[in-house]
Amino acid sequence: MPKHTAIDRSEARASRRQAWGALAVFATLGATGLLAGCGPEQAAQAAAPAAQPATPVSVATVLSRPVADEREFSGRIEAMARAEIRPRVAGTIERVRFQAGSLVRKGDVLFAIDPRAYQAEVNRLEAAAASSKARADLAQTELTRARRLLDDNAIAQKDHDERAANARQLLATAKADEAALSAARLNLEWTQVRAPFDGRVGKAEVTEGNLVNGNQVLTTVVSANPVYVSFNGDEATYLQLGQQARRNPGALKVQLGLSHEQGFPHTGKLEFVDNQIDPQTGSLRLRAIVNNPDGLLTPGLFARVKLGAEAGGVPSALVAEKAVGTDQNRKFVYVVGASNQTEYRPVQLGATVGELRVVTAGLKAGERVIVDGLQRVRPGAPVAPQVVPMESATAAGQAASQAAAPAAQ
Repeated sequence: MPKHTAIDRSEARASRRQAWGALAVFATLGATGLLAGCGPEQAAQAAAPAAQPATPVSVATVLSRPVADEREFSGRIEAMARAEIRPRVAGTIERVRFQAGSLVRKGDVLFAIDPRAYQAEVNRLEAAAASSKARADLAQTELTRARRLLDDNAIAQKDHDERAANARQLLATAKADEAALSAARLNLEWTQVRAPFDGRVGKAEVTEGNLVNGNQVLTTVVSANPVYVSFNGDEATYLQLGQQARRNPGALKVQLGLSHEQGFPHTGKLEFVDNQIDPQTGSLRLRAIVNNPDGLLTPGLFARVKLGAEAGGVPSALVAEKAVGTDQNRKFVYVVGASNQTEYRPVQLGATVGELRVVTAGLKAGERVIVDGLQRVRPGAPVAPQVVPMESATAAGQAASQAAAPAAQ
């Protein structure tokens, strides 16, 4: 390559660098002149970044009202009485006199055991008791005659004493035979196996023709109305409601709902609070009585139990459920201050009251919280609040969810 060609290229690159430098100088001078020609306020506005626009949100005022202190638990339905039906005498099952799973009344015959052997024993002992009584009556008559003779000195004292002893002995024998007859009649009565109380009977474990004794379970009977519902409360429940439950159990409401039912349609009354808290689980046993006229509450069923006291005392702060956000394991709300800026506020929640939630710590009545647009704001950000009632905010949220469901499908 010729030497003069390389020199020309170097000169061309140097010329281009000088040109770009001149352009940069002119651009800087032009910007400085423009700023110099503006006023101080205009220059500051041009130099400052654009202000953050206010986010439109719906806010509601925290409510304050007395609410019932209610808590929910999981429990089991239990029968108030349960019995394993066993025969009191041995024998052959002659007849089963109930339908499995049916309701029975106290005294209804469930099983009939062949009574012939026991009837024969009753007949024998009736005859023996009658004979003993006749001999005892004769001995008593002879004793009466001996007393008159003794008064007339017609017999010796020894003869009188012998007749008195004989009368007492025959009377004792008559009483023994009468007792044996009573036992035989009981055995005969027990050949009819009867229900010990009103309730629902299970299936027959032994059918007709089988020989049974007192070791065999024939069936079971459980009471049907009313029933128990047993559940375990925690230590906080005992500290808040336990003392009231011991002083006046009727002041605490017990409501019950089965797994397929909405809400708590059954009501009852608290019947038992245990005398100690289990140190291993930290729980306290409680039991309520619930009427069961239609037999729906079957022993062993899972039940949802709500236990609470009547409304009263210090008013509680209430907010809509949609106003509460979740930050990992913490609950929070956004409070809107007087300058319409948001404040992140951790809260502690209590019981649910309808569609509202009790806030036990972190909020005061009268403060404003964001109920719609929670996801669009950040702590300290300005907002454009639109005030709505707390209850209507809850209803609006439900309506929006119902309207969004068909669209999502």
